[in-house]
Amino acid sequence: MPITVFVVDDHAVVRDGLVALLAIHPDIQIVGTAANGREAVAKVPKVKPQIVILDISMPELDGIETMRKVLAEAPETAVVILSMHSGAQHVFHALKAGAKAYLLKESAGREIVDAIRAVGDGRRFLSPRVAAIVEEGLGNSAFISPLDSLSRREREVVKLVADGFSSNEIAKMLYLSPKTVDSYRSRLMHKLHVADVAGLVKFAIQHGLTSLE
Repeated sequence: MPITVFVVDDHAVVRDGLVALLAIHPDIQIVGTAANGREAVAKVPKVKPQIVILDISMPELDGIETMRKVLAEAPETAVVILSMHSGAQHVFHALKAGAKAYLLKESAGREIVDAIRAVGDGRRFLSPRVAAIVEEGLGNSAFISPLDSLSRREREVVKLVADGFSSNEIAKMLYLSPKTVDSYRSRLMHKLHVADVAGLVKFAIQHGLTSLE
């Protein structure tokens, strides 16, 4: 039986390219795609793929939170992170959240099929650069991500603020009051030691919650 794969990336070119690349392999079957985290969370539990390929920086819901929600609904599914982020904090945060593989987009063409087959066989797979980061960082407290100090709701709020949504828009998306969203924003600034919204945006970009695009 082929390994069933679901592809999630907010860039259509990347998403379509992955589908085309994987479709030529008879032991891999694409069972769905999504353009953002919320779409993935809605679709993945219905098709129950063996593997989901996720980017970290995506609109609406970042890859880490998407992974948590997907694994909660489809625990048998394994997650492969495919990202441009090679920083230790991104790698360790993703692995801690449950990723079975972490690949860099720059080398995806050479590694993605091997990664899928390894994870499909129950093994972990890391790009060589990522493996070196993991080896160097094991046991080093410097690699503890500041994201670990935030609750899931706080991560959602800081991402949506960084994506440019207003308090009223965020309130509607998260079923909160605008006043509650403002309280979250103030608390986040204090917790992350930033002075303004620009500081929150910078934090979100540095930690892969959003991108410059």
